[in-house]
Amino acid sequence: MAKDRAESDGDMEGDSGKVSPLVGEDQFKASCAKEMALLALMEQTGYNMVQENGQRKYGGPPPGWEGPPPPRGCEVFVGKIPRDLYEDKLVPLFERAGRIYEFRLMMEFSGENRGYAFVMYTNREAAQRAIQMLDNYEIRPGKFIGVCVSLDNCRLFIGSIPKDKRKDEIMDEMKKVTDGVVDVIVYPSSTDKSRNRGFAFVEYESHKAAAMARRKLIPGTFQLWGHSIQVDWAEPEKDVDEEVMQRVRVLYVRNLMLSTSEETLHQEFSRFKPGSVERVKKLTDYAFVHYRCRDDAVTALGLMNGAQIDGATVEVTLAKPAGIKDGGVAVRRYYSRGYLGNNGGAGGGGGGGAGGNGTFSPHRNDGGMMGGAGDGCSPLRPVSLPPRLGNPFYPGAAGADDLDRCVFPLFPGTPLSPTSLLSLKPSQIGSAASLLDFYCRKNCWSQPEYHLYSTPGQDGKLLLIYKVVIPSTRSTYIPDKLCVLLDDAKELAAQTTLWNLGGLL
Repeated sequence: MAKDRAESDGDMEGDSGKVSPLVGEDQFKASCAKEMALLALMEQTGYNMVQENGQRKYGGPPPGWEGPPPPRGCEVFVGKIPRDLYEDKLVPLFERAGRIYEFRLMMEFSGENRGYAFVMYTNREAAQRAIQMLDNYEIRPGKFIGVCVSLDNCRLFIGSIPKDKRKDEIMDEMKKVTDGVVDVIVYPSSTDKSRNRGFAFVEYESHKAAAMARRKLIPGTFQLWGHSIQVDWAEPEKDVDEEVMQRVRVLYVRNLMLSTSEETLHQEFSRFKPGSVERVKKLTDYAFVHYRCRDDAVTALGLMNGAQIDGATVEVTLAKPAGIKDGGVAVRRYYSRGYLGNNGGAGGGGGGGAGGNGTFSPHRNDGGMMGGAGDGCSPLRPVSLPPRLGNPFYPGAAGADDLDRCVFPLFPGTPLSPTSLLSLKPSQIGSAASLLDFYCRKNCWSQPEYHLYSTPGQDGKLLLIYKVVIPSTRSTYIPDKLCVLLDDAKELAAQTTLWNLGGLL
């Protein structure tokens, strides 16, 4: 390298015999300093480092590691990393939480990082400590990183399958066309238990196997039983702290007959101990059963899972708490302006409130069509859809912010300048979809992808729901309500995504 530099310097001599400074010499020195810092880190720790497919991998496995990689739930996602910050600073910081199995920093061709990374620890406890210690950590003056759990999704959603196909038939067909199939989850129709709902979830042995299957089953190019199928990632199952689950006393019951009443469920689920059930809330073909004490809920879980109620074999699990933490300042301000309304039950999906303390509405995740309860035992946090988001162009939607949202005349000759979305303030953005786009650009993430799904409503109307995918964070979000209007469905999906991303914004 020194020899090359000398030859280059000699070529740049002018008539005066003096050497001109190298163009980009400062950048060259900075690059050398970065390489030396990374080499020093590798020498000190004994970890290897390789760069492939747009990411730089440190470890995986670490020195002396024996056995398989750590289980699911040991990896965290790190966002809002300064573009000129690298492993020599990041690794020692994240090692405070525990031993690192692998650190993956996403890289640009320019040599800068892409603003986010994935850190896999050797155990789940270390990953949880990293979230507690380093989420919203001020890594530089005025620069805060966000840390949240990252899950390797091994499950695909397969839609538009014939409704007369059984689980074993779907399993056999998926094994013929894809590798690594472990299980297939199929839910019966709410009106005819001999037929499926037109979709299934396929579990694979690894995230890689699921990704390869998803790539192979591209919609429009692949058919099953003569039908063009829909393929997408299933909503990853939310990991809930074990201590929290130990306090849950609500059961989630699905695969019920539409005709089954709350009174019947109350009687069946308290048969082993009369008076143990506090209340029951049933919606279409699923329900929540609230017990007065946890021990009774656990006993009922063992007795009732797989039981027959009105001719249907029901599936019973403990209801998962929402577990979604408070969002960032900008997101809190966005919701405090009234965009989410009060969780009183008004919204685009079906379902009534429970005790005036939330709403129950269906949503799809990797467990099928499930419900959300506003009492803290829903699979996802319920979000109310306000009437037109307070839009002043709809009658009766006026609010305190009308002065900020009114329109002004455009006079001839008024100068107009191209404006970047990033030059705006969040307070100037009135829709959740636009605000989500703003934050994705601000954090240098890829733009959100909206995937539309539908299901027939009881009154014959087609109910719509959007699933939001943010490829940069390998995250998917889906609301717990269905909407009649397309714009409402998109806005609600964006609201749900903003709420979940609160800590990273």
